[in-house]
Amino acid sequence: MSGAPSEVVAGASLTEVQRSRLGRATIGDQLRRHAQTLQDKPAIVAYDADGRREVATYADLDERANRFAHALLELGVGRGDRVAVMSRNRIESVVAYYGVLKVGAAYSGISFLFGEREVAQQISHLQPAAVVVSPELAPVMAAVVSVHPVPAVVVLGTPDVEGWHAYDDVMAGASSDEPDCEVDEHDLAMIVYTSGTEAAPKGVMIAHRNYLISTSPAYTWGLRCLPDDVWLYVMPFHTIAGIGSLTSLILLGATLVLPATTDAAESLRMIRDEQITVLAQTPTFFISLSDHADFGPDTVGTIERCLTYGGQVSPRAIEAWHAAAPASIWGTYWGQSELTQLGSVGWFKRLEDIPDSDPTWIGRPVGHLEVKVVDPLGEEGETGELLCRTPSVMLGYYLDPERTAAVLADGWVHTGDIVRRDAQGNLFFLDRSKDMIKSGGLNVSSQEVERSLQAHPDVVRAAVVGLPDDYWSEVVTAFVVLRPGSAVTGDDLRTHCRADMAAYKVPKSVHVVDELPTDPQGKLLKRELRRVHGTA
Repeated sequence: MSGAPSEVVAGASLTEVQRSRLGRATIGDQLRRHAQTLQDKPAIVAYDADGRREVATYADLDERANRFAHALLELGVGRGDRVAVMSRNRIESVVAYYGVLKVGAAYSGISFLFGEREVAQQISHLQPAAVVVSPELAPVMAAVVSVHPVPAVVVLGTPDVEGWHAYDDVMAGASSDEPDCEVDEHDLAMIVYTSGTEAAPKGVMIAHRNYLISTSPAYTWGLRCLPDDVWLYVMPFHTIAGIGSLTSLILLGATLVLPATTDAAESLRMIRDEQITVLAQTPTFFISLSDHADFGPDTVGTIERCLTYGGQVSPRAIEAWHAAAPASIWGTYWGQSELTQLGSVGWFKRLEDIPDSDPTWIGRPVGHLEVKVVDPLGEEGETGELLCRTPSVMLGYYLDPERTAAVLADGWVHTGDIVRRDAQGNLFFLDRSKDMIKSGGLNVSSQEVERSLQAHPDVVRAAVVGLPDDYWSEVVTAFVVLRPGSAVTGDDLRTHCRADMAAYKVPKSVHVVDELPTDPQGKLLKRELRRVHGTA
């Protein structure tokens, strides 16, 4: 196929031992080792929409991944190629991920919430050698690849498009032997697309080495993860939280339980029946569980760690969890795709355990991360932009050297996040220098929503901000100036946006205003919108 992009070169300085299966360090190799040592231990437990339970042991997962790797090779996919996977979390999507890595290709997940425009944007930029898609999402993919052709498409079911391949068919005749493919630790393992505020999402390039050398070890040092952990796993694989945590936990030998739904009643039943010990999700998930009538010691008493990100859990929910699972402990963590996910971690049982009683606390840097805080002039201080460096730093943004150079400047990752650091090294998240909104743990680009609104013929100007919300952490909120005489309503504009983007990006409310706050240069003052409407 197309081969590795020019800016990504495998480690030419590695010795023959390091490049061969004898001594190399790749994510797929560790799965093979686990298949031999952990054997029948469950790696993935998955439930479908009808409640059927399927288990893939470590030996099963490795064998299936080998079969899919051979299937990819038959389809012409090889080292340096990219493979996109668009599916909800299921065993087959995990198999596809490891099969991709075993042939030396790079995995890239596509959100199952995306519409045709968003999928087309990622496909046209990524130029994958193959796409893997679940049956319910195949119509969207079919519309996209009719315009942006892909050499091979595999459907996790029965394909309706001529020339597409059924997953069961390509697996049926494939060898279960480990594929004899050249892969090394510097090869791309994944390209994770972020929801940036710029015109297009950024494809973060992450190598195998990042996980083996620091990210997965930091899961033991920082997140206290062990092989005995049983996770209720609701983080989608197209995000760095989802595919990153999957990678680290499988490397450690833990068990992941994949539900078909995040419905509170079903989640509580699954926590009880599967004896779940770890939950990791956004605050909205913990709130919804604690608000349910079935919540209590009988359903969540096995929980040892509650890990949360993307916002603050309400005090009411924290107290409810403490009463129902008194042995559990809360972990708050922060990270970025550019750092291969994990940056800082903090632990507490009750709110009074948090330093300075400050709910913006995001813990301290994990062991592999160096940080400094700088003001706009680059001088170190207590408050400013957080800069980082780590063995887990990304290789760069895919096919985007300019933005790569801007973020990886002066030997540091410029995170764009504004923090406070105290004398003990605690970090407190204050704001984002770019107007990213975190709603329900998902990133929403305010500029993308503004562009959608301003595409409406009656909208003169739009500003989109995230306003505080106890459930969503932030709600996407729009303020628009309409053309004189327009009768368009806020609900009309929400409908307009809904036709153009994923539902979670659509503003929860649209306010029609006479004017927007600006500075003397005409630049929007979003901080004024947040200040005036922040209690909305």
